[in-house]
Amino acid sequence: MSTAPRTRQTAAGRVGNVALWVLQVAVAGFFLMSAMGKFTNAEPAASTFEAIGFGDWFRHLVGVLEVAGAAGLLVPRLAGLAGLAFVGLMAGATLTELLVFGGGAVLPLVTLVLCAVIAWGRRESTAALARR
Repeated sequence: MSTAPRTRQTAAGRVGNVALWVLQVAVAGFFLMSAMGKFTNAEPAASTFEAIGFGDWFRHLVGVLEVAGAAGLLVPRLAGLAGLAFVGLMAGATLTELLVFGGGAVLPLVTLVLCAVIAWGRRESTAALARR
């Protein structure tokens, strides 16, 4: 028997929780697909990382981070932290698109906002991790 107090979740809270889970699954799928492009040297991943001057090792590193983060989005305790980590990753992607390529930052910016929504919505699990 658990000694933790049970909290009542309102209907709005349940809907919000389900909406966050749907968003987490969708964003995880997006990042898994993105990682596959990086691992298979598909365009535009190959030319993008070549243009920024980091080459294959950085492309593979980002792919690994995307897979790890996608897995984290699907683990309740890690979802907020994964969302927060993706905010950082997508901030870098947005800046790269703006500064290196001179535009086309809509997709990374939208993805950053979606990851920020996940990080905010799962902030209690991130705070619980920090307390441990």
